[in-house]
Amino acid sequence: MSSRTVAKKVIWARRLVQAACLLLFLWLVWYAGVHGSGEPLPVWVNAFFHIDPLILVGTWLASHALPVACLLALVTIAITVLLGRVFCGWVCPLGTVHNMAAWFRRYAKNLRRRTDPWSPWQRAKYLLLVALLVMAAFGSHWIGVFDPLSLLYRTTTTVLAPGTQYAVEDGATAVYQANPQVGPLKATSVTEPSYRFLRDHVFVRERPVFLGATLMTLVFVAIVLLNLYRPRFWCRYVCPLGALLGVCAKRSALRLVEKGSCVECGRCAMQCPAAASPEKPGGWRSMECFGCWNCVAVCHKDAITFGLRAPTKAPPEAQLDISKRAALCAGLTGAGAMVMMRLNPEAQARVYNPALIRPPGALDERGFLKRCVKCGACMRVCPTNALHPTGLEAGLEGIWTPRLVPRLGYCEYNCNLCGQMCPTEAIEPLSIEEKQKVKIGLATFDRARCLPFAYGRTCLICEEHCPTSPKAIYFVSTEVELRDGKKVVLKQPRVDPELCIGCGICESVCVFKDIPAIRVTSANETRHMGNQPILPGPSGSESWMDQSGPDAYGDEGSGSSEDSSDPYS
Repeated sequence: MSSRTVAKKVIWARRLVQAACLLLFLWLVWYAGVHGSGEPLPVWVNAFFHIDPLILVGTWLASHALPVACLLALVTIAITVLLGRVFCGWVCPLGTVHNMAAWFRRYAKNLRRRTDPWSPWQRAKYLLLVALLVMAAFGSHWIGVFDPLSLLYRTTTTVLAPGTQYAVEDGATAVYQANPQVGPLKATSVTEPSYRFLRDHVFVRERPVFLGATLMTLVFVAIVLLNLYRPRFWCRYVCPLGALLGVCAKRSALRLVEKGSCVECGRCAMQCPAAASPEKPGGWRSMECFGCWNCVAVCHKDAITFGLRAPTKAPPEAQLDISKRAALCAGLTGAGAMVMMRLNPEAQARVYNPALIRPPGALDERGFLKRCVKCGACMRVCPTNALHPTGLEAGLEGIWTPRLVPRLGYCEYNCNLCGQMCPTEAIEPLSIEEKQKVKIGLATFDRARCLPFAYGRTCLICEEHCPTSPKAIYFVSTEVELRDGKKVVLKQPRVDPELCIGCGICESVCVFKDIPAIRVTSANETRHMGNQPILPGPSGSESWMDQSGPDAYGDEGSGSSEDSSDPYS
């Protein structure tokens, strides 16, 4: 059997594996979104994050700690050392999306190129990897912004899944209202059964909305459209996971072998999506090759094939070809970016952003940012659509990390899914009992808007929905004189700071939908002593300074050198 025949079979096998991996990825995203809050999540729901070596390396560098499941990424590294970057060419779901986008490029005559050679700009992904690893070493885990699995999961959660649900629901509604028909056949006889099936089995939760979804849409569309300029543009020039796997594939055992009958027609180079230089005798670049076998399948002379060789010596072109000066500049850029991100007051705990309400179980802010990979998995499992990606509430360092937005949703009292779902334990997996004791914020009444205070009207909604036992919201009966001189007794609400956990349900259900009359801020959160104006103790018996003093920020009078250097400790 010729090498070309074998290659065609391998290519079909690759396509099936790619399709299976993409469907598995999407199924896991769907499964996480429909899972009930009263049931524990299985470990394998985060399988793709656990086999990601970039998350493994970045999380360990940033936090010096890892969940045991992340060690599965060592299997990916071992396979890469043996077979090359097959993860990029066979497994990565974002790579499959790029392949699908590049497929359309073949049918646009003005986008076709006769040759697509290796470009020195492909070194950029290695420099980006250096910068991100240096940032991680200093505790700034920005790898999640560029990691392909985090990027695709975050985009699927905030853009693709809600967009698909919106299109299905509103499309079916439009057809139902218009009720078009051709002769005796009505369109609703087709759309309504399909819609009911999707409603009952796929879109089982109310359609979520996410802050910042427009920006994420633009980023994802730009990444996909770049395939029209160069096939798999992201994988060639940007992807830091591809760069890390490329380093591991430098001495891969599976290599492109020349048989000696090459006529230098260039067909292999035209079909190579990685620009790995298969057309050059002895010049194949193992660090760029995706192991797709396209070059072997297209060779009419059967001049090349893949075969196992001893990995004692690297292929001639398997060199990074990056100067020490460029690597040093990339590292300094990463360190400079980290310093720039931490110049804002929030990063140094001089102030606390009231809108930055983290999920229950989130580590202290510095520890949280050392672990969070910005994947959006916690947002996907949240049953009330309470978690949203941050903009600049946590500074540039914390972009796209989760925060609770009470106006759009609330933290379900009997749910701990976000801690179970977090692949790096930036949100600790707490039991329901432990989670219910964690304070993530504090509710405060705006008496200028609250009905019993400002307008002399009875309103009990916030107290009725308060989930704690006893309730954190209680009433004080107060005699109020109305405009006509009539005196009535109104129940005016108060918040007990000892019981309020900041879940946000009171703000979510408030009758004022523009600016709620009761608002939850990050004050009194358990994870930060410096952001606790009300500490446990008898009401009114002790002041904040009496209980906490200047040590609350960890920058004066601390007995620990670690605390004095880290204001978040």
